[in-house]
Amino acid sequence: MNQAPLQIIDSHTEGEPTRVVISGAPDLGCGTMAEKSKRLRENHDWLRSAVCNEPRGHDAMVGAVICEPAEPDCVCGVIFFNNHSTLNMCIHGTIGLVVTLAHIGKISTGTHRIDTPVGVVVATLHEDGSVEVANVPSYRKQAGVAVEVPGHGIVRGDIAWGGNWFFLIDNQGPRVEFRNLEALMDFTRLVRQELEKQGVTGDDGAEIDHVEVFGPPGDPALADSRNFVLCPGKAYDRSPCGTGVSAKLACLHADGKLSPGEIWKQAGILDTVFSGRVEALTDGPVVPVVTGRAWVNGESSYLFNPSDPFRNGIPSPA
Repeated sequence: MNQAPLQIIDSHTEGEPTRVVISGAPDLGCGTMAEKSKRLRENHDWLRSAVCNEPRGHDAMVGAVICEPAEPDCVCGVIFFNNHSTLNMCIHGTIGLVVTLAHIGKISTGTHRIDTPVGVVVATLHEDGSVEVANVPSYRKQAGVAVEVPGHGIVRGDIAWGGNWFFLIDNQGPRVEFRNLEALMDFTRLVRQELEKQGVTGDDGAEIDHVEVFGPPGDPALADSRNFVLCPGKAYDRSPCGTGVSAKLACLHADGKLSPGEIWKQAGILDTVFSGRVEALTDGPVVPVVTGRAWVNGESSYLFNPSDPFRNGIPSPA
Protein backbone atom coordinates (compact mmCIF):
# COMPACT_ATOMS: atom_id res chain seq x y z
CA MET A 1 0.00 0.00 0.00
CA ASN A 2 1.33 3.44 -0.90
CA GLN A 3 1.96 5.83 1.96
CA ALA A 4 0.50 9.30 1.70
CA PRO A 5 2.99 12.14 1.26
CA LEU A 6 4.14 14.02 4.34
CA GLN A 7 3.97 17.81 4.21
CA ILE A 8 6.96 19.29 6.00
CA ILE A 9 8.13 22.74 7.11
CA ASP A 10 11.75 23.21 8.15
CA SER A 11 13.13 25.87 10.46
CA HIS A 12 16.12 26.38 12.69
CA THR A 13 16.22 27.85 16.17
CA GLU A 14 19.51 29.62 16.84
CA GLY A 15 21.19 27.03 14.59
CA GLU A 16 19.36 23.85 15.68
CA PRO A 17 16.94 22.40 13.09
CA THR A 18 13.27 21.60 13.60
CA ARG A 19 11.26 19.69 11.00
CA VAL A 20 7.49 19.91 11.55
CA VAL A 21 5.08 17.42 9.98
CA ILE A 22 2.00 19.49 9.25
CA SER A 23 -0.02 16.83 7.41
CA GLY A 24 0.12 13.19 6.34
CA ALA A 25 1.00 11.72 9.75
CA PRO A 26 -0.87 8.63 11.02
CA ASP A 27 -3.78 8.99 13.41
CA LEU A 28 -2.41 8.59 16.93
CA GLY A 29 -5.81 8.18 18.54
CA CYS A 30 -7.17 9.75 21.71
CA GLY A 31 -5.71 10.27 25.14
CA THR A 32 -2.88 12.30 26.59
CA MET A 33 0.11 13.47 24.60
CA ALA A 34 2.25 11.00 26.56
CA GLU A 35 -0.02 8.18 25.38
CA LYS A 36 0.12 9.45 21.80
CA SER A 37 3.90 9.68 22.01
CA LYS A 38 4.03 6.05 23.13
CA ARG A 39 1.88 5.02 20.15
CA LEU A 40 4.12 6.91 17.76
CA ARG A 41 7.20 5.28 19.28
CA GLU A 42 5.81 1.75 19.32
CA ASN A 43 3.54 1.63 16.25
CA HIS A 44 4.67 4.33 13.80
CA ASP A 45 8.42 4.65 14.21
CA TRP A 46 8.72 4.82 10.41
CA LEU A 47 7.57 8.45 10.65
CA ARG A 48 10.40 9.42 12.99
CA SER A 49 12.94 7.56 10.87
CA ALA A 50 11.68 9.01 7.58
CA VAL A 51 11.86 12.55 8.92
CA CYS A 52 15.10 12.48 10.94
CA ASN A 53 17.30 9.76 9.48
CA GLU A 54 19.21 9.76 6.21
CA PRO A 55 18.65 10.13 3.29
CA ARG A 56 16.27 13.01 4.16
CA GLY A 57 17.61 13.83 7.60
CA HIS A 58 20.82 13.78 9.61
CA ASP A 59 21.99 13.24 13.20
CA ALA A 60 21.16 16.78 14.37
CA MET A 61 17.60 16.79 13.00
CA VAL A 62 14.72 17.14 15.46
CA GLY A 63 11.25 16.39 14.16
CA ALA A 64 7.83 17.31 15.43
CA VAL A 65 4.37 16.08 14.56
CA ILE A 66 1.32 18.25 15.20
CA CYS A 67 -1.56 16.45 16.96
CA GLU A 68 -4.94 17.22 18.39
CA PRO A 69 -4.31 18.40 21.96
CA ALA A 70 -5.69 16.51 24.94
CA GLU A 71 -6.14 19.84 26.71
CA PRO A 72 -8.96 21.76 25.01
CA ASP A 73 -7.49 25.23 25.60
CA CYS A 74 -4.33 24.43 23.62
CA VAL A 75 -3.75 25.55 20.03
CA CYS A 76 -2.26 22.13 19.26
CA GLY A 77 -0.47 19.14 20.66
CA VAL A 78 3.05 18.20 19.61
CA ILE A 79 5.36 15.21 19.86
CA PHE A 80 9.09 15.75 19.34
CA PHE A 81 11.58 13.12 18.17
CA ASN A 82 15.10 12.78 16.81
CA ASN A 83 17.34 10.22 15.15
CA HIS A 84 17.13 8.06 18.27
CA SER A 85 13.55 8.09 19.57
CA THR A 86 10.78 10.35 20.81
CA LEU A 87 11.72 13.20 23.16
CA ASN A 88 9.95 14.22 26.35
CA MET A 89 10.11 17.92 25.54
CA CYS A 90 12.04 20.31 23.31
CA ILE A 91 12.09 24.08 23.74
CA HIS A 92 14.09 24.91 20.61
CA GLY A 93 11.56 22.71 18.80
CA THR A 94 8.67 24.57 20.44
CA ILE A 95 10.13 27.87 19.23
CA GLY A 96 10.44 26.36 15.74
CA LEU A 97 6.88 25.04 15.98
CA VAL A 98 5.54 28.48 16.91
CA VAL A 99 7.16 30.23 13.94
CA THR A 100 5.92 27.38 11.73
CA LEU A 101 2.35 27.78 12.98
CA ALA A 102 2.60 31.51 12.28
CA HIS A 103 4.05 30.78 8.82
CA ILE A 104 1.02 28.66 7.86
CA GLY A 105 -1.43 31.17 9.36
CA LYS A 106 -2.61 29.02 12.28
CA ILE A 107 -1.55 31.56 14.92
CA SER A 108 -0.53 35.21 15.12
CA THR A 109 1.44 37.18 17.69
CA GLY A 110 0.36 36.64 21.26
CA THR A 111 0.28 33.84 23.80
CA HIS A 112 -0.57 30.24 22.92
CA ARG A 113 -0.82 27.07 25.00
CA ILE A 114 0.76 23.92 23.53
CA ASP A 115 0.19 20.38 24.80
CA THR A 116 3.30 18.17 25.11
CA PRO A 117 4.01 14.71 26.54
CA VAL A 118 5.29 16.26 29.80
CA GLY A 119 2.55 18.88 30.17
CA VAL A 120 1.28 22.15 28.77
CA VAL A 121 3.80 24.88 27.91
CA VAL A 122 2.90 28.48 27.17
CA ALA A 123 4.54 30.14 24.17
CA THR A 124 4.40 33.83 23.30
CA LEU A 125 5.19 35.02 19.78
CA HIS A 126 6.37 38.63 19.95
CA GLU A 127 6.13 41.30 17.25
CA ASP A 128 9.91 41.15 16.67
CA GLY A 129 9.69 37.42 15.85
CA SER A 130 11.19 36.18 19.10
CA VAL A 131 9.41 33.41 20.99
CA GLU A 132 9.18 33.07 24.76
CA VAL A 133 8.37 29.64 26.20
CA ALA A 134 7.20 29.10 29.78
CA ASN A 135 8.34 25.52 30.32
CA VAL A 136 7.03 22.79 32.62
CA PRO A 137 8.12 23.05 36.28
CA SER A 138 11.83 22.24 36.57
CA TYR A 139 14.06 21.35 39.49
CA ARG A 140 17.40 20.00 40.64
CA LYS A 141 17.25 16.45 41.91
CA GLN A 142 20.78 16.22 43.29
CA ALA A 143 23.85 18.47 43.41
CA GLY A 144 27.53 17.56 43.06
CA VAL A 145 27.10 13.93 42.01
CA ALA A 146 30.52 12.29 41.54
CA VAL A 147 31.10 9.99 38.57
CA GLU A 148 34.38 8.21 37.80
CA VAL A 149 35.13 8.80 34.10
CA PRO A 150 38.03 6.94 32.42
CA GLY A 151 40.79 9.35 31.44
CA HIS A 152 39.19 12.22 33.36
CA GLY A 153 38.99 11.02 36.95
CA ILE A 154 36.14 12.20 39.15
CA VAL A 155 33.62 14.40 37.30
CA ARG A 156 30.99 16.16 39.38
CA GLY A 157 27.66 17.36 38.11
CA ASP A 158 24.10 18.21 39.06
CA ILE A 159 21.15 16.05 38.08
CA ALA A 160 18.23 18.24 37.02
CA TRP A 161 14.91 18.06 35.18
CA GLY A 162 14.07 20.71 32.58
CA GLY A 163 11.60 18.69 30.51
CA ASN A 164 14.39 16.15 29.88
CA TRP A 165 16.93 14.73 32.35
CA PHE A 166 20.34 16.41 32.42
CA PHE A 167 23.74 15.93 34.02
CA LEU A 168 25.19 19.44 34.27
CA ILE A 169 28.96 19.88 34.56
CA ASP A 170 30.69 23.18 35.33
CA ASN A 171 34.24 23.91 34.14
CA GLN A 172 35.44 20.31 33.80
CA GLY A 173 36.61 18.43 30.75
CA PRO A 174 37.67 20.13 27.50
CA ARG A 175 37.23 23.89 27.27
CA VAL A 176 33.80 24.72 25.85
CA GLU A 177 34.78 26.08 22.44
CA PHE A 178 33.68 25.07 18.95
CA ARG A 179 37.24 24.13 18.00
CA ASN A 180 37.10 21.47 20.75
CA LEU A 181 33.97 19.87 19.30
CA GLU A 182 35.39 16.35 18.90
CA ALA A 183 36.96 16.37 22.36
CA LEU A 184 33.69 17.59 23.89
CA MET A 185 31.78 14.85 22.07
CA ASP A 186 34.18 12.20 23.37
CA PHE A 187 34.08 13.55 26.93
CA THR A 188 30.29 13.79 27.19
CA ARG A 189 29.77 10.37 25.61
CA LEU A 190 32.08 8.87 28.22
CA VAL A 191 30.20 10.68 30.99
CA ARG A 192 26.87 9.43 29.70
CA GLN A 193 28.15 5.86 29.44
CA GLU A 194 29.42 6.01 33.02
CA LEU A 195 26.16 7.45 34.32
CA GLU A 196 24.41 4.42 32.89
CA LYS A 197 27.04 1.93 34.08
CA GLN A 198 27.12 3.38 37.60
CA GLY A 199 23.33 3.49 37.90
CA VAL A 200 22.99 7.26 38.12
CA THR A 201 19.45 8.20 37.08
CA GLY A 202 16.71 10.75 37.32
CA ASP A 203 13.50 10.17 39.27
CA ASP A 204 12.03 6.66 39.19
CA GLY A 205 15.11 5.31 37.43
CA ALA A 206 14.67 7.58 34.40
CA GLU A 207 17.64 7.64 32.04
CA ILE A 208 19.76 10.78 32.05
CA ASP A 209 19.98 11.18 28.29
CA HIS A 210 21.46 14.69 28.06
CA VAL A 211 24.92 15.77 29.26
CA GLU A 212 25.62 19.51 29.48
CA VAL A 213 29.03 21.11 30.03
CA PHE A 214 29.46 24.80 30.92
CA GLY A 215 32.38 27.17 30.56
CA PRO A 216 33.02 30.90 30.32
CA PRO A 217 31.30 32.82 27.50
CA GLY A 218 33.17 33.95 24.43
CA ASP A 219 31.89 37.50 25.03
CA PRO A 220 30.76 38.31 28.59
CA ALA A 221 28.80 41.26 27.22
CA LEU A 222 26.52 38.89 25.29
CA ALA A 223 26.15 35.88 27.58
CA ASP A 224 26.77 34.64 31.11
CA SER A 225 28.22 31.30 30.03
CA ARG A 226 28.69 28.99 27.05
CA ASN A 227 27.49 25.38 26.97
CA PHE A 228 27.91 22.18 25.02
CA VAL A 229 25.03 19.71 25.10
CA LEU A 230 25.15 16.06 24.09
CA CYS A 231 21.70 14.86 23.06
CA PRO A 232 20.34 11.31 22.81
CA GLY A 233 21.30 9.88 19.43
CA LYS A 234 24.95 10.96 19.85
CA ALA A 235 24.40 14.42 18.36
CA TYR A 236 25.18 17.79 19.90
CA ASP A 237 22.73 20.67 20.18
CA ARG A 238 23.59 23.54 17.86
CA SER A 239 21.43 25.89 19.94
CA PRO A 240 21.93 26.59 23.66
CA CYS A 241 19.28 23.85 24.31
CA GLY A 242 16.10 25.17 25.90
CA THR A 243 15.42 22.25 28.24
CA GLY A 244 19.10 22.37 29.21
CA VAL A 245 18.82 26.09 29.94
CA SER A 246 15.73 25.28 32.03
CA ALA A 247 17.72 22.72 34.04
CA LYS A 248 20.52 25.25 34.49
CA LEU A 249 18.11 27.94 35.67
CA ALA A 250 16.65 25.53 38.22
CA CYS A 251 20.16 24.77 39.56
CA LEU A 252 21.11 28.44 39.72
CA HIS A 253 17.91 29.20 41.61
CA ALA A 254 18.52 26.29 44.00
CA ASP A 255 22.00 27.70 44.73
CA GLY A 256 20.60 31.15 45.45
CA LYS A 257 22.38 32.58 42.41
CA LEU A 258 19.29 33.52 40.38
CA SER A 259 16.30 35.36 41.76
CA PRO A 260 12.85 35.18 40.15
CA GLY A 261 12.74 37.59 37.21
CA GLU A 262 16.53 37.94 36.95
CA ILE A 263 17.81 37.29 33.40
CA TRP A 264 20.41 34.62 32.59
CA LYS A 265 21.87 34.59 29.07
CA GLN A 266 23.09 31.22 27.89
CA ALA A 267 25.25 30.89 24.78
CA GLY A 268 25.47 27.60 22.94
CA ILE A 269 28.45 26.09 21.19
CA LEU A 270 27.77 28.31 18.12
CA ASP A 271 27.56 31.41 20.38
CA THR A 272 23.88 31.91 19.69
CA VAL A 273 21.98 32.90 22.84
CA PHE A 274 18.83 31.99 24.72
CA SER A 275 17.77 34.31 27.53
CA GLY A 276 16.01 32.84 30.52
CA ARG A 277 14.47 33.62 33.86
CA VAL A 278 12.55 31.69 36.48
CA GLU A 279 9.19 32.13 38.09
CA ALA A 280 9.18 30.53 41.55
CA LEU A 281 6.51 28.09 42.65
CA THR A 282 5.52 27.54 46.26
CA ASP A 283 6.45 23.84 46.37
CA GLY A 284 10.09 23.99 45.27
CA PRO A 285 10.33 23.71 41.48
CA VAL A 286 10.53 26.76 39.27
CA VAL A 287 8.91 27.62 35.96
CA PRO A 288 11.73 28.47 33.52
CA VAL A 289 10.92 31.00 30.82
CA VAL A 290 13.24 30.76 27.81
CA THR A 291 13.37 33.15 24.85
CA GLY A 292 14.96 32.63 21.44
CA ARG A 293 14.44 33.06 17.71
CA ALA A 294 13.71 30.71 14.84
CA TRP A 295 13.51 31.11 11.08
CA VAL A 296 11.49 29.06 8.59
CA ASN A 297 13.86 27.97 5.82
CA GLY A 298 12.06 25.37 3.73
CA GLU A 299 8.93 23.51 2.72
CA SER A 300 8.88 19.97 1.40
CA SER A 301 6.61 17.11 0.35
CA TYR A 302 8.02 13.69 1.26
CA LEU A 303 7.11 10.92 -1.17
CA PHE A 304 7.18 7.19 -0.42
CA ASN A 305 7.91 5.09 -3.49
CA PRO A 306 7.26 1.41 -2.65
CA SER A 307 10.37 0.40 -4.63
CA ASP A 308 12.63 2.67 -2.53
CA PRO A 309 14.31 0.54 0.17
CA PHE A 310 15.07 3.68 2.21
CA ARG A 311 11.73 5.45 1.84
CA ASN A 312 11.34 5.27 5.64
CA GLY A 313 14.93 6.29 6.33
CA ILE A 314 18.18 4.43 6.91
CA PRO A 315 18.04 2.95 10.43
CA SER A 316 20.50 4.46 12.88
CA PRO A 317 23.10 2.11 14.37
CA ALA A 318 22.19 0.83 17.82
